[in-house]
Amino acid sequence: MSDPVIAARSPIAVDVEAGKTYWWCTCGRSSQQPFCDGSHKGTDFAPQKYTAETSGKQWFCACKHTSKAPLCDGSHRNLP
Repeated sequence: MSDPVIAARSPIAVDVEAGKTYWWCTCGRSSQQPFCDGSHKGTDFAPQKYTAETSGKQWFCACKHTSKAPLCDGSHRNLP
């Protein structure tokens, strides 16, 4: 599998709704960051499903290197 594109070096805050499903971009190519717009087609990547358990602000990873996908774990601080 190839490496994802780093869409940003900081997380993206999104107000999510409890019970709603979101599709997080794993490839970094989407123009609708942090969510998928289909730009992964033809790559080894696929979007990741995320269903919000509660309503409120969540910080989605934009560097695509988090170990807690789709949410930020601070990995962007350690990128070269």
